[in-house]
Amino acid sequence: MEEKGYTLDGTVNLNGDPVLSSTTGKWKACIFILANQLFDRFAYFGVSANLVIYMTSELHKDMVSSVTSANNWSGTAWLTPVLGAYIADSYLGRFWTITFALLIYAIGMGLLVLTTALECFKPTCINEICKASSTQLTLFYISIYTIALGSGILKPNLSTFGADQFDDFRPNEKVFKVSFFNWWAFNTACGTLAATMFLVYIQERFGWGLGYGVSAIGFLLGAVSFFMGIPIYRHKSRQCKSHAKEFFRVPMAAFRNRKLHLSSNPSELHEFTLEHYIVAGRRQIYHTPRFRFLDKAAIKERERDGSNPPCTVTQVETIKAILGMIGIWLLTIIPSNFWAVEVTMFVKQGTTMDRKLGPNFQIPAASLWSFVVVTILICLPIYDCCFVPFMRKRTGLHRGIKMLHRFAIGFSIQVLAAAVMYFVELRRMEVIREEHITTGTQVVPMSIFWLLPQHVILGLANTFLMGGLLEFFYDQSPEQMKVLGTAFYTSTVAAGKYTNSLLVSVIDNFSKKISGKSWLGNNLNDSHVDYYYAILFLISALNLCLFLWVQRRYIYKKENETEVNAIEISKEET
Repeated sequence: MEEKGYTLDGTVNLNGDPVLSSTTGKWKACIFILANQLFDRFAYFGVSANLVIYMTSELHKDMVSSVTSANNWSGTAWLTPVLGAYIADSYLGRFWTITFALLIYAIGMGLLVLTTALECFKPTCINEICKASSTQLTLFYISIYTIALGSGILKPNLSTFGADQFDDFRPNEKVFKVSFFNWWAFNTACGTLAATMFLVYIQERFGWGLGYGVSAIGFLLGAVSFFMGIPIYRHKSRQCKSHAKEFFRVPMAAFRNRKLHLSSNPSELHEFTLEHYIVAGRRQIYHTPRFRFLDKAAIKERERDGSNPPCTVTQVETIKAILGMIGIWLLTIIPSNFWAVEVTMFVKQGTTMDRKLGPNFQIPAASLWSFVVVTILICLPIYDCCFVPFMRKRTGLHRGIKMLHRFAIGFSIQVLAAAVMYFVELRRMEVIREEHITTGTQVVPMSIFWLLPQHVILGLANTFLMGGLLEFFYDQSPEQMKVLGTAFYTSTVAAGKYTNSLLVSVIDNFSKKISGKSWLGNNLNDSHVDYYYAILFLISALNLCLFLWVQRRYIYKKENETEVNAIEISKEET
């Protein structure tokens, strides 16, 4: 049966039957996926946004230890997507991996609610000295790291599963996929905003157990939303191959052929015909001049030896694409530090300042992060609905601008934010000296809204980076490794968290050696956070310069765009 406006493009439903769906139907499927992602971000950031405050105020850990612990936990949550990608691409597929992740996530949320709500799991105080027992700390860490594992496995699969609902062999659906990634970032911002404005206040005003309980309810609503879309989801077929074996096959073949002559004509390299890929329902990747040493793996002379057949150009280009993404990935680590600073140092910095809003209300320091999110919520629709169409008319690119150009703009704005962070902290230190403030309990008579500009500027930077990073790594990853490509994005955030922990530890140890006290001590009113921001500015500026040099030489993956495994339907009106 064929209906006008519908396509049959090689995808199946959960039972393995072909899916007949319109573009409207695909967006409906995405709505269920986006609803799950909205509640997932609400639950996740309900835990992470105030984690440093919980560790210092409830578990009574020192600031450096709390910042490091929060960064390490968050880093784990953003690194485990690599595991989720491997499970999905090699074993379970996207849908069942998501289901598995939601189960783990639910266990972690339940444990966290119990450990923060029940009195027997809370630290005891003797003579005003409070300390959590090893058992209490163990249970707390088991709960949050279980959440990190479930959330991590979920992250790359949910976004990839949503993008899979569209067929990028069709030009109009390629445009829709670009919009999907932008709205994915918008949805992330919505969930984050609700958590930082609503949950943070509940945690500080009514108790941590209740606050985390509301997070758990949000997670449950998200899981229900996802499973409601089962009847209309599209599932791409999974190829049961060992990606690790495939990855090493090409460089090993190139090494075996290292003494053979490599022709300058790519057409002399081994490759199947385009028809072969069309019949197989796969994409052929065209030759690119980067990483030329790997081309030796496709030299046809090896065909004489049946035990070591040559690799195809598509196989070689698959490895080239991964190596190219790794190079860009390395240059996104320093910018990702800002995502760690937003939820650690900014929060502790805000607790030292005047947070009063009226006679009876005090702004939770973590809630100021909501201005980052509000900026994203304002700017992303403008970017997607105004900026992209405007630039599309001038450049002819369906994205409006190249993906790496979008990165460069975001990184540049981050450098500006670092400069603003430095000068605002200088002003805070000046007020401290003028008011002769020495202890950490004294409030600096300087409004917390002095921190607003740096939050807004970073929100603008995130407008370019959040959806851009996800789209780049999804787009440039090989067809059979799309989840792994998405994991590149999440591992970027993880690397930023870990390197920020390392940076904080190095500055802490270095400053103690040269001055006898930490620049990032428990008493921020007697510390030098300005030095920390200055270092972040310098390394970010240097990283930007290197990125601008690399992106000019980056070669994007080139695939055939011939429609495969599809029934062409006339677009003419009846």
